[in-house]
Amino acid sequence: MTTSTPRTAVLGDPGPPPPPHPAPRRRPGRVLATVLCALLGAGLTGGAALTGWAEHRAANRPPTADALYRKAGSLWRSAPVDRLFPPVLSGPSAGPGSADRTWTRTALAPDADCPAALAADWQALLAATGCTRVLRATYTDATRSSLITVGMVFTPADAPAMAALTGRLTAPPGYGFTDAQRAAWDAAVLPEAPVVVYAVSSFADGRPLDAPRPAEDVMKKDATGAVAQAGLGHEAKAVADRIRLALRTLAVPPTPGPSATTAATTSATTAAATAAKTAAKTSATASATASATASAATSATTAPESSR
Repeated sequence: MTTSTPRTAVLGDPGPPPPPHPAPRRRPGRVLATVLCALLGAGLTGGAALTGWAEHRAANRPPTADALYRKAGSLWRSAPVDRLFPPVLSGPSAGPGSADRTWTRTALAPDADCPAALAADWQALLAATGCTRVLRATYTDATRSSLITVGMVFTPADAPAMAALTGRLTAPPGYGFTDAQRAAWDAAVLPEAPVVVYAVSSFADGRPLDAPRPAEDVMKKDATGAVAQAGLGHEAKAVADRIRLALRTLAVPPTPGPSATTAATTSATTAAATAAKTAAKTSATASATASATASAATSATTAPESSR
């Protein structure tokens, strides 16, 4: 008969190691969703930058001549009256013998319908172009011996229809004096806008005269008579020219210089390029992260199963 001594545990013996805990399982769906959000954000950033650059270019692109021409047809309601009819006009060398002239605005008519402001012959002439509105003002010279009415006839017509009026315009009506007091007149179509600008002069004392004459006729050196001697042809032509210049400046505003345009375009292009580069870099980083994360997730998913 044999006996055996039971095995006793040795103090300090750690015993067999516990089984390893399985690694936490990653969720590939959540990781991929995060990566896709990052890619989408990068795409939106780049798209917004390119859209802003395109809008900047469109806003700074100079308008076409046709667009400016059509827009000028609404200056009668959009432009300040003092830009259309300046309170004071200066005319260096504008008088007879190259004498200096200055005119002061003395009357300003409310904007009017065409039938109320124009004579029958002008209304018939404008039947082909239409007539939107008529603006008028009256000036006097420094000696207050003459009156000059200047007017703008706005139409909805295009440039060819307006050009057809050239050479067909007649003496326009005054504002503040009667037709019988008209002395000399000038009228022309503005090439930059669907507008006829006219001027007609008279003596300030209201004396009646014969039929009004074209300003160019009484401005000739051999012209005779009170109208020519008083320089009323020069007055009508000079005032009309200055109002036409004021209207041209409004119809065709000055364009920014090459340096300003180049600087603005360069700045917008640089900003767009930087944003696009940042978006591309973000996209590339997100793609690399997506690839690495997907690989890690796959490894983490398959590792416990292979160890079983």
